[in-house]
Amino acid sequence: MKLNKFLPLLLLAQLSIGQVLTTGKIEGVKQNGLHKIVVVPEIRSFSQGQLQDFRIFDSKHNEVPYYIAEDKKGDNSLTFEAFEILSKTVVPHKSTSIVFANPGKVISEVTLSVANADVSKNYSISGSDDQKEWFGLINKAQLADLENTTETSDYKQLTLPLSAYRFLKIDIDDKKTLPINVLKIGKLVSKTDSASFLDLNPKSTAISQIKNEKKTLIHVTFDTPQVIDRISFNISAPSFYKRQVRIYKKLERKVRKRTEIYEQELAVFELNSDRTNSYEDLGLFEKDFFISIENRDNPPLSLDKIRFSQIPVFAVADLKANEKYTISTGNNNLIAPDYDLSYFKNRTSTHLPEASITMIQHPQPDSKITIQDSFWQQSWFLWACICVAGIVILYFAISLIKDMN
Repeated sequence: MKLNKFLPLLLLAQLSIGQVLTTGKIEGVKQNGLHKIVVVPEIRSFSQGQLQDFRIFDSKHNEVPYYIAEDKKGDNSLTFEAFEILSKTVVPHKSTSIVFANPGKVISEVTLSVANADVSKNYSISGSDDQKEWFGLINKAQLADLENTTETSDYKQLTLPLSAYRFLKIDIDDKKTLPINVLKIGKLVSKTDSASFLDLNPKSTAISQIKNEKKTLIHVTFDTPQVIDRISFNISAPSFYKRQVRIYKKLERKVRKRTEIYEQELAVFELNSDRTNSYEDLGLFEKDFFISIENRDNPPLSLDKIRFSQIPVFAVADLKANEKYTISTGNNNLIAPDYDLSYFKNRTSTHLPEASITMIQHPQPDSKITIQDSFWQQSWFLWACICVAGIVILYFAISLIKDMN
């Protein structure tokens, strides 16, 4: 009875071990620590869903924890643009005066990069167009909270009355405390980083004109199913256009004991001469599909190039420089792993060293071995034996009838 209970488990283990997977090696690990491993399209095509069957192993075949991250579009970041500092005068036990140029015509705020200091200061700001005659903008405002717990310096933003002076001067009162170290003066600029995309190369892109339906039909085929996040159209003519586009694939279904082909819609958008004609967030995972462009009574579009691309996906793992790592994917029986590392996504830096997956091998279909039949297994030999047997039976039958008159 115990053996019977373990039989299903043994069978499942056997199936798991015997399954042929897509494998590869990780290269480019030159230091210990977290690394970004680019999961290339060649891997994603053979993986399940959201890479729940993706695994990393060390040289002893122990699983290496990781988490999946995308190079997402729309991540906001702050960059510091420094202004030109023309002079910096420090009078001990009195004041620090810093003169800097206004790079724009109108200014309403400046940002100081200050070395950490547990002090408070009074400051004044004035403006000038010739650095000789100065006019007041701010008088005896307070500069405080100059300590950053994670960095050795901090940014302090100072709001100004809207002004257009060519030069600005900050006077900091140092009568009660030692001077503070103002490293830079400038402004913080919010920047939205767009995602970098990986280009995909289709096996074929066949463009045809369906004149009776007034459509342009594009048949796209890849070697394997691909994740397609963006499609970009390079259109050279005409100068003005506005066309409806439909992406679909053809499937089969049975209706009343017969098989028919129908179209499953995947996406709908518009090509417009006033836009860039790059369409993102498609989320397609297809090998073979069609793009239909409605021309109506207009001439067909001159399509110079159609680009297909996907947002890069990274596996972030803690790797060692002298270790050999491999990856595997393509096991339908696996579910997404639950590693501790995934709980620390927000605490890891986005600027990590990159590693790459090389020597990718895919499962090969079993080749059928054709064995040449022996002559006695050939059909002609079997029919010859049947004929001979028939003649022998007929001979004995005739002889038996003659003996019985």
